[in-house]
Amino acid sequence: MEPNLPDVVLWSIPAFVLLTVIEMVSYRLHPDEDAAGYETKDAATSVTMGLGSLGFDLLWKIPILAIYMGVYELTPLRVPVLWWTVLLMLLAQDFFYYWSHRGHHVIRILWACHVVHHSSEKFNLTTALRQPWTSATVWPFYLPLIACGVHPAALAFCQSANLVYQFWVHTERVGKLPRPFEYVLNTPSHHRVHHASQGGYLDRNYGGILIIWDRMFGSFAAEAERPVYGLTKNISTYNPLRVATHEYAAIARDVRAADTWSERAGRVFRGPGWQPAAKAGAVTATTAVADTTSATTLTPATSAPSVSSAPDTLSPQAPAPERAL
Repeated sequence: MEPNLPDVVLWSIPAFVLLTVIEMVSYRLHPDEDAAGYETKDAATSVTMGLGSLGFDLLWKIPILAIYMGVYELTPLRVPVLWWTVLLMLLAQDFFYYWSHRGHHVIRILWACHVVHHSSEKFNLTTALRQPWTSATVWPFYLPLIACGVHPAALAFCQSANLVYQFWVHTERVGKLPRPFEYVLNTPSHHRVHHASQGGYLDRNYGGILIIWDRMFGSFAAEAERPVYGLTKNISTYNPLRVATHEYAAIARDVRAADTWSERAGRVFRGPGWQPAAKAGAVTATTAVADTTSATTLTPATSAPSVSSAPDTLSPQAPAPERAL
């Protein structure tokens, strides 16, 4: 029998609206020049992406639910829906959410879905609404729960609860919480790090409700310097269709330009910013020549130091690969 569980997202909509209005008013009354704050077009794009995701999710749910129900009918296991089993299911779902989230950062074709959520250069409660339209890539990560006897409706409830929890962590108006909360839970401070584009913050803090998974699996970073939000190469558009599809288009361009099938596979299944060794070496060599030329041009004729006398000046560093968080 299908469990009768509430639609927590639907019930939370009034709270979403109220909290967003309060945050907007707080920026009006108490501006913070260092905070990313709000920008009308950006917020409108985030809301549009959220509304669009509702429609597309309904389409994706049809085949995904069919697969889940098929697996559920095949497994002899059953997890009853009781108050304590719901808590265990929430814990398990949050664990698999961590791995789903991490996978969507380190595999490019999955990143093409998730990059939508990171495409804003602002960080406020409307950013939480900036959801992808291609979320069909998420379902395989939760198959183990279905195979263990968790009803698809119970899984949907846990996913909704996780999503609702994460709404409030998309804000700069809440500082760090007391240490016990910061140690266990995903908080605004931890999630600001996750949305930052600085090198030291990239690919950190994947947790949904709990941050303990990041501490356990080596992906945790505490908030130190102020985050700079967005991508390492921002898309500079408010067009919802481009926001939803820009990384898929980039993958298609890279696959067409690839020289070998192994490179084509790498462009799809390796990490964002991946380059084959030959091309990465060519980029490094080009950068080295440019740096050497620049250093030689800018050296005053009166000093004219030799290369051996200033190795640090002329020793090029390999450029960091383009990466988006």
